[in-house]
Amino acid sequence: MTTPDIAARRKLGACAALMIGALTLTACGGSANAEDDAKGGDDSVKTSVAKIAISAKDGSTDASINSTGVKVSDGKLTDVKMTVAGSDQAVPGSLSSDGKAWKPKEQLERGTKYQISATAKDTKGRTAAANSIFTTVTTANSFIGTYTPDNGTTVGVGMPVSFNFDKAITNRKDVQSHITVTSSSGQKVVGHWFNGQRLDFRPEEYWKAGSKVTMKIDLDGVEGTNGVYGVQKKTVTFTVGRSQVSTVDVNTQTMTVVRDGKTVKQIPISAGSPEHTTYNGQMVISEKFVQTRMNSRTVGLGGEYDIPDVPHAMRLTTSGTFIHGNYWYNKGNPPFGRQGTSHGCVGLADVRGAGGSTPAKWFYDNSLIGDVVVVKNSPDKTVTPDNGLNGWNMDWSQWVAGSAS
Repeated sequence: MTTPDIAARRKLGACAALMIGALTLTACGGSANAEDDAKGGDDSVKTSVAKIAISAKDGSTDASINSTGVKVSDGKLTDVKMTVAGSDQAVPGSLSSDGKAWKPKEQLERGTKYQISATAKDTKGRTAAANSIFTTVTTANSFIGTYTPDNGTTVGVGMPVSFNFDKAITNRKDVQSHITVTSSSGQKVVGHWFNGQRLDFRPEEYWKAGSKVTMKIDLDGVEGTNGVYGVQKKTVTFTVGRSQVSTVDVNTQTMTVVRDGKTVKQIPISAGSPEHTTYNGQMVISEKFVQTRMNSRTVGLGGEYDIPDVPHAMRLTTSGTFIHGNYWYNKGNPPFGRQGTSHGCVGLADVRGAGGSTPAKWFYDNSLIGDVVVVKNSPDKTVTPDNGLNGWNMDWSQWVAGSAS
């Protein structure tokens, strides 16, 4: 038989256990948007009105590598610590001058788990805190675009803006709409998709000499294909230099260099032989090498040549067409300007070692990435627009038809 005192004590114990459980549940949990309570006088609880927001939600697995950061309203941040989760590796960051925002100094790594702990105070000195453990978007679930030209460069009038994405893009309209290219010249610029991974931008005519071109990339979080998101957010600017268009006439084996509308030089050349003709069309210089190796096997030929030190080489097509110096020209042949003897490239007289004062060196020194070399009167076909940066060989209506926006 249970006495009344014993029964009362059991009930009291049960109530205490329930209260402890309730307190335990209240103390657990948290999120990237949190406020801490600070006790005031008279046993009252006074809550900080500062509200901390960590952009990467606690437990998220697709956080941005660009825009992850901390903000506070109705208060100022007093401390923010960011580390690679599970380690002491700190991630440096910077606090805004007004104390309202914090962000990492460098772009975060993809597929990495991080932890952010932040505290803030309101105007009455009451403290709020928040924390988040999250993982940035993985390589498998994100895409990037390698682009040209680079920020701060000066290029020729034929230089398109060209993106090559590391994954096939199916949501082409969304992706294209988040890349804008504008020119101080006021020229209309339109994008054209060559395939699911290449997107180029250009105006109808060559860029105006001296214009400034701005490319805004706002792909961070944009879905390129199902479950795959962009991670780039930046602004790129480049300058268009003087206008230089050089025309190679295969009939006369000469190249005429026209700068800002005036002929500045005529250079004897050696174009492709009858067996290995040179493409016709407008070709843009995409790379420059003082010296480079050229091996016939890399362009689908046999072991016809392997030259380790081709001087003053400038790439015109992806498939291997260059305009370059030639020091091995057979002295038994007619002089330069009389006969095509190359395997499809455009050769200029030069010396081994890329020294001296030669036609090839002059042209190399006076050429920019983005300058145009036009080949005409060759028995070959016109180069395809996607073979190098050569979209100028597509008429404007076709170019516009390849836009997704």
